[in-house]
Amino acid sequence: MKAVRMHGYGGIEQLFYEDAAEPRIAEPNDVIVKLKAAAINHIDIWNRLGQTGQIFEIPHILGADGAGIVVEVGAKVTNLKPGDAVCLYPPTGCGQCEFCLTGNDWMCIRLRVLGERLEGTYAEFVRLPAENCFPIPAGYSFEEAAAFPLVFVTLWRMLITNAKLKPGETVLIIGIGGGVASASLQVAKRLGAHVMVTSSSDEKLERAKQLGADHAVNHRKRDFVEAVNELTKQRGVDLVVDCVGGEVWRKSLASLTRGGRLVTCGATAGGQPDDDIAAIFSKHLTIYGSTLGSREEFRQLLSFLTVSRIKPIIDSVFPLRDAASAQHRVETAQQFGKVVLRIPN
Repeated sequence: MKAVRMHGYGGIEQLFYEDAAEPRIAEPNDVIVKLKAAAINHIDIWNRLGQTGQIFEIPHILGADGAGIVVEVGAKVTNLKPGDAVCLYPPTGCGQCEFCLTGNDWMCIRLRVLGERLEGTYAEFVRLPAENCFPIPAGYSFEEAAAFPLVFVTLWRMLITNAKLKPGETVLIIGIGGGVASASLQVAKRLGAHVMVTSSSDEKLERAKQLGADHAVNHRKRDFVEAVNELTKQRGVDLVVDCVGGEVWRKSLASLTRGGRLVTCGATAGGQPDDDIAAIFSKHLTIYGSTLGSREEFRQLLSFLTVSRIKPIIDSVFPLRDAASAQHRVETAQQFGKVVLRIPN
C-alpha cells in the first residue's frame, strides 16, 4: 500500500510518501479499514518533532483521524461487516489498568492512539479494534467524517462533560482558526452561547463572524482583556477555551468572571505559561485539562452532530502524497478549520 511515513524526528523533510506493508488482522476483534480520507492534527506535528515523548519504531505512520470502508473483520467481530462505511475513534486502552476497568480507557496508563502507539491513518489501510469504528454521520462525506473525531470528541468533553456549557453563557475562544477553536465556535453557538473570539488575523476573525461569532478581537491590535471587560460591562466571561497557552494564559484567566471555567487541550504557544494563582483561588476559577474523550461521549457527539446538522469546517484537502505540505499549513497556522488528506482509491 501507499503511505506517508516518518523516518525520523524533525521537520517535514522527515515525511516520505512510499510503499509500506499492508496491515493484517492480529487479534480476533481487529478490523482492517480501507481509508478514503485522513486529517491533520497538531499532535501529528508534535509527534514528528519529538515533543510528546513518544518513542516510535521508525519508519512510522502518523495520523489519528480517518474514515473509510471496512474490508476485513476478525473472527470475533459482530458489529461490523465488509463494506460498512466508518469513522474512527482514535484511542484504545490496555483493558487491564484501573482506568480501563472503570470504563475510562481513554485515560489508560498504556494508552494506544492511532498515529502514536498504533500505526496511523496517513495510509491506504489501517488496522484497529472493531469497537473503535462508528457509522459515519448522515450526510457526511469521507473528508468530513475524517475531519471531526479527534477535535470534536475532545471539545465535547471540555465544553459539555467538564465545563457544562449552558445556553446564554458567554464564551471566549482564543486563537480562532484551528480545528478545536473553530469547532468550539460551532458547538457553542448551536447550544445558544454568546461567543467572542480572538486572532491576529482579520481574515480569520471575519470568517468567524460569518460562522456566528458575536464579537471578534484582533489581539495584536487590542488587548482582549480590555475588550472582554468592555463587552461584558466588567463582568468577564463564563468560559474560556484556551488551547494556545504561553503569554496568553494569564490574560485568559483575567478574562473570566468569578466562578468561571477555563478549558484547555493544548499549548501551541508554549506549555510553561506565567500563571496567576491568586486569580484562580480568589475568583474561584476552575481549570479543566483534557485530551480525547470516552466512547460514550463519542456516541453522544455523533447523535448531536446528526440532530444539529453541524459539519466540520474543512480548510483544504491535499492528496496523501502531499501530507508534508498539509502539515506545514497547520504548523504555520495558515488554516481555518481542518486540513484533510484524500487517500487514493
